[in-house]
Amino acid sequence: MKHNFGAGPCILPQEVFKQASHGVLNFNNTGLSILEISHRAPEFVAVMDEAISLVKELLNVPEGYSVLFLQGGASLQFAMTAYNLLPEDKKAVFLETGVWAKKAFAEANLIGNAEVIASSKDKNYSYIPKEYTVDADSAYFHCTSNNTIYGTQMHSFPQTPVGKVCDMSSDIFSRVINVADFDLIYAGAQKNIGPAGATVVIVKDEILGKSGRKIPSMLDYQKQIDAVSMYNTPPVFSVYTAMLNLRWLKAKGGVAEIEKENNEKAKALYAEIDRNPLFKGTAAVEDRSKMSVCFVMENPDLEKPFLKFAEEKGCVGIKGHRSVGGFRASLYNALPITSVHALVEAMQEFAEKNV
Repeated sequence: MKHNFGAGPCILPQEVFKQASHGVLNFNNTGLSILEISHRAPEFVAVMDEAISLVKELLNVPEGYSVLFLQGGASLQFAMTAYNLLPEDKKAVFLETGVWAKKAFAEANLIGNAEVIASSKDKNYSYIPKEYTVDADSAYFHCTSNNTIYGTQMHSFPQTPVGKVCDMSSDIFSRVINVADFDLIYAGAQKNIGPAGATVVIVKDEILGKSGRKIPSMLDYQKQIDAVSMYNTPPVFSVYTAMLNLRWLKAKGGVAEIEKENNEKAKALYAEIDRNPLFKGTAAVEDRSKMSVCFVMENPDLEKPFLKFAEEKGCVGIKGHRSVGGFRASLYNALPITSVHALVEAMQEFAEKNV
């Protein structure tokens, strides 16, 4: 058995894989594949409608917000948010907590005036900055809720005098959030939503149409809303599989229930990291991510042998990003706690042989 701790594309429930594979062969008993039916056909329109409805239901999206399934990943949203929300006479302010936050700032700065108001770069992004001020004349405040490379997570969000924009690519649907606290949320699908290819955007309708910019049609949120996420051919398979995965999440009891499971998984793994003399965490304890657990070994020479040992035990995808080294265990929604137990047991067994 493989225990998939990969950072993305993500693990998905086996039942979702089975349902999606059936849809590739014979979608809804149409005799056609989901890959070949028209995206304008009633059968696929129903898929898109249900996917949007499930996002709204599972996240308790309030009235006055629209949900979109777009293309280009979260990376395209770095520019798309600026095109739509950043007037030429204002600035967007950014909290820089890792690689993706840095890239979001850089893209916005190509389009308009952007400024980093706080950064944790000084300690290799191992913590979330707490002391900073958001100017009331800013266009918006941008943050990244979870940092997969560095293993930090925002466990709360600041009160700001301007609207918040948040990249939630790697922890959306993993915990309860209050959507009304944000003007815009975006998330690449390939963590907790579904396969790569789609990006979920949740945007407050009243903030649109005020940037004063000429926006390319594909990057215009209002045009995408008016076209119900089908301004052009959408990523049909990604949306379909995301819908199946959101059905699975709803059947499990929704976000509040999965949050309990995620908390237990993180608690079990961090407890072993802190207990085991061979390992140590890399992120500030108060900012430790419950989705992306990053850790190293006290003796770096043992890292390659442990990686090999863990893989022999079926624990795959734990090699850390080169920016941090060591190991990274992604605890996305579909990862069962039995997989965490398998990794913990591998850590314990390795320690018994090497202490």
